[in-house]
Amino acid sequence: MTPNPLDGYTIDRAGIRFVGQGLQRPECILAERDGTLWAADARGGVMRIAPDGSQQFIGQRADDRFGSAAADTADAFEAKFTQGTLPNGLAFAADGSLLISNFGTDCLELMTRDGRTRTLYDRIDGQPIGKVNFVLRDSKNRIWLTISTRVNPWTQAAARRVRDGYVAVVDEHGLRVVADGFHFTNEIRLDAREEWLYIVETTGPHISRMRLVESAGGVALADREVFGPSHLGGYPDGIAFDAHGNLWCTLVMVDKLVALTPQGDMRLLIDDGDPAASRNLLAKMDAGTVTAEDMARAKGTLAPWMASITFGGADLRTVYVGSLLGTTIPCFRSPVPGLPMVHWHER
Repeated sequence: MTPNPLDGYTIDRAGIRFVGQGLQRPECILAERDGTLWAADARGGVMRIAPDGSQQFIGQRADDRFGSAAADTADAFEAKFTQGTLPNGLAFAADGSLLISNFGTDCLELMTRDGRTRTLYDRIDGQPIGKVNFVLRDSKNRIWLTISTRVNPWTQAAARRVRDGYVAVVDEHGLRVVADGFHFTNEIRLDAREEWLYIVETTGPHISRMRLVESAGGVALADREVFGPSHLGGYPDGIAFDAHGNLWCTLVMVDKLVALTPQGDMRLLIDDGDPAASRNLLAKMDAGTVTAEDMARAKGTLAPWMASITFGGADLRTVYVGSLLGTTIPCFRSPVPGLPMVHWHER
């Protein structure tokens, strides 16, 4: 058996450096082969960070050039924008535009690299789509989408561990639900062979996985199971595979970075949380009495409220950590490269 590159590995805080400055809620980060980073930004757009460190904020603006049943008019988009756009999960479309799961407008959006934005989907089966969280594109150009909950406000669903989260897919048959009944569905990833979809259930608190089943009627998901521990010791948020098959995972608020081996064993890579606040949060979480104040007290200093993991750099060995409360992006070198995303070899 090939040794796991994470055997004996922990992150050396002395080797952590920082990229970007003055960011707002860099929850999700995309990396390109030339070193360019794209970070979601709470001001209503994305921050492009060039390889030389220079930054350009690209704000969303309505694009009324598109006239399909699924797309908003400019006026409709502007109405949603005034409700509070909050880009969350990001993915590259095949043409290099940005797919945005917008946690503020409750839409899946498409934004060109100069900011022109239109709504792709805001309803499913005739109903509002819900709290859109994350988006992922696969090698067959299908778009996978997670909806954390349909409860409004969403904070009530998180506090009560409501199980109404779901996964949807956009393929040649359109948009449809392929799995539901999740504890606040968050990030998703496909393994190297695209045989399994790994699904973060933030208030589970665990990661589930389901097998992809291909048929004439379109892709389906089956054989649902919990992968790794049934309780991860914190709220899982973002995940990413490395080339060995380890699944790296952020635990938001307790601010730990862990990895699940291919066998499902959990390894602690770094603990940046506040010990007392983390203990209080976990106790309240297990008792079902978590409050906003408990959450606010629990955070680290490197990437407050760790939210995502992105592998980048020319050799895919640079790890970038996204966060909900940070203003910069910590990064460090990994002993193993990341699993290339579908866009890595397209541009």
